[in-house]
Amino acid sequence: MAVVDPWRDVAYRRFRFPADRGLGRADGLGAGPAGLAPDAAAGRPTHTGPCSGSWTSPVTPVGFAATELVPSWTADTPSGSWLRVELRGWDAGAATTSWYDLGHWAADDGTVRRSSVPGQSDGRARVAADTLRVTGATVTGWQVRVTLFRRPDAPARPTLRTIGVVASADPAPSAEPGAAPCPEPERRPEPDAAGRAAGAPAGCGGARGRVLDVPRYAQRPHAGGETRWGGGGDSWCSPTCVSMVLDFWGAGPAPHRYAWVDPPGPRPAVVHAARHCYDHGYAGAGNWPFNTAYAATHGVDAFVTRLRSLAEAERFVAAGIPLVVSAAFTRGQVPGLDYDTAGHLVVLAGFTGDGDPVLNDPYAADDERVRRTVARAPFEAAWQAGSGGIAYVLRPESVPLPPAPAQANW
Repeated sequence: MAVVDPWRDVAYRRFRFPADRGLGRADGLGAGPAGLAPDAAAGRPTHTGPCSGSWTSPVTPVGFAATELVPSWTADTPSGSWLRVELRGWDAGAATTSWYDLGHWAADDGTVRRSSVPGQSDGRARVAADTLRVTGATVTGWQVRVTLFRRPDAPARPTLRTIGVVASADPAPSAEPGAAPCPEPERRPEPDAAGRAAGAPAGCGGARGRVLDVPRYAQRPHAGGETRWGGGGDSWCSPTCVSMVLDFWGAGPAPHRYAWVDPPGPRPAVVHAARHCYDHGYAGAGNWPFNTAYAATHGVDAFVTRLRSLAEAERFVAAGIPLVVSAAFTRGQVPGLDYDTAGHLVVLAGFTGDGDPVLNDPYAADDERVRRTVARAPFEAAWQAGSGGIAYVLRPESVPLPPAPAQANW
């Protein structure tokens, strides 16, 4: 069984616009009521190429040596516009990596091919679709750059609302196998000079016995229909989960937005989500920030983070917020999940009174079989080992997030 480290270093920081424009460097982007957009007088093309403008964040320290960085964003990209996200690492006052391209994104697929950028690897870091993996550099801080593009004939300007990055370290070698404990406050270790252990969970999250009424959608019935955008239903776990959570909040797409799905199949909104989450770079619909960016086009706040344990996840359920989480396991590793997967998304809808996770697992033959209860320890281990605790957080701005730990990862 994989290790679970409840004291693991994870730090998330997000910039919100227009409020945070002055914290970084804006080139050709001005502050509007909804975020950052290209200045009317800046970036005018002298040929048929697109206008562009960028915002570069300040160097953001994380307080530890990070091994992975995952960005996520929310934006509006009307037809004829798109954005690019880049990341680089810092340490001791200097950049320790070059800039890496973490994706070209647009809400629709009529302007650009929404895509991660394969083949980026050197002696310091490499890009794995949506993740910057540090391999040979010391990275204790990061910098992100977002560039907005607009074709000259585009009817409206793109707008950047938020950009954030979750930085994490690999679990400590001394971590114990199995489920992370819910330590009492007096058992929590004191933080060291770097802040380590300050983010450890202060007891369990108060969600025992609470199950949120998330609708149940199966992905597998789609396998016999539309096969574009990643191969069809058997590979659509992520957009199916996002669809469930959007509909939980009453924020799913209106019927006219998926009227093009013909034949409509079992649930055309899931086909809509798969198409608009699809990453042409790795040919799949499971790119983490592409999924949260898609969700955010429906009026919810959305971001990708990493949680250290199910004790942290309980805090979200207690606050009324279901999570989409990514796990990997082999048949029999998590009793009740009788299949193999190198990476699978499920909705964490709640917990039994004993603390076992209650899931909406879309890998089911029909909607009735989507709801599953699994043992806490093996599922937590599969989640942490499979993705490092990745979670999509989707919720209306009116629904408060739970209080974050001292080493904030949301």
